[in-house]
Amino acid sequence: MTDKRIEDLASAEALDEGRVFIGKRRAKRGDVVREGDEVRVNERRDVEATVTFLHRDARLVAVDKPAGIATVPDTRDAHNSLVHRVARELRVSPESLHVTSRLDRGVSGVVIFALSATARDDLQNARNSGRYFRRYAAIAARAPEPREGEWTAPVAGKPSRSKYRVVAVAPRGALLAVDPVTGRTHQIRIHASGARSPLLGDREHGGSRTLVLPSGKVLALERIALHCARVAVEGIIDVRAPVPEELRAWWIAIGGEDAAWSALD
Repeated sequence: MTDKRIEDLASAEALDEGRVFIGKRRAKRGDVVREGDEVRVNERRDVEATVTFLHRDARLVAVDKPAGIATVPDTRDAHNSLVHRVARELRVSPESLHVTSRLDRGVSGVVIFALSATARDDLQNARNSGRYFRRYAAIAARAPEPREGEWTAPVAGKPSRSKYRVVAVAPRGALLAVDPVTGRTHQIRIHASGARSPLLGDREHGGSRTLVLPSGKVLALERIALHCARVAVEGIIDVRAPVPEELRAWWIAIGGEDAAWSALD
């Protein structure tokens, strides 16, 4: 086979939606395919999910990410990722959005995008100086001991810190407020699991896969019971995302009282 341009092998639509791969690398327009290269075009998947804008100005955009979509393009596709959804809404290129925080696919809540390199740097400086605050709501299988403290186990070999507090205890779990100080991948999930308090729905870290409702019906947990409820950057932005109804329903199902959510602040 002679060298070919990727446009000869895949449609422009598939390329723009991030569904074309050369080996393990996502292809882009103008790429050259050489003999021996493996080209894969993934089928388009349309995921129903509503992205709510929480804040928008000339420098920053904050959105409420639903569970079930990736923050940035992954090996599945780019079209359904949060960054591409926000870019389509703003009618800008995805490359013009600077992702300043990421949430795992199964996690919901506040995600902030910077619209310029300067705004991105301002947020990074706030992180470095301890002026970047995040509050997560989590439902764990049990209350950790002690009921308030700090988890400091390394994550992926790197120093990591998560402050936590038990907000309320239910017969079959506990509601936690967690403030990550560092930002490692899966940090809260790993720390909670290490404290023998895995989060509901977090199959990767020992969480329950199902929940038995008061009616006796067994509910498959399709997301992780973790939600970024607030991000506050001193002097820059302070936004909140309401707790999703499915997490409120899970909390009731394990015997919790709905009024407990008001004690997250």
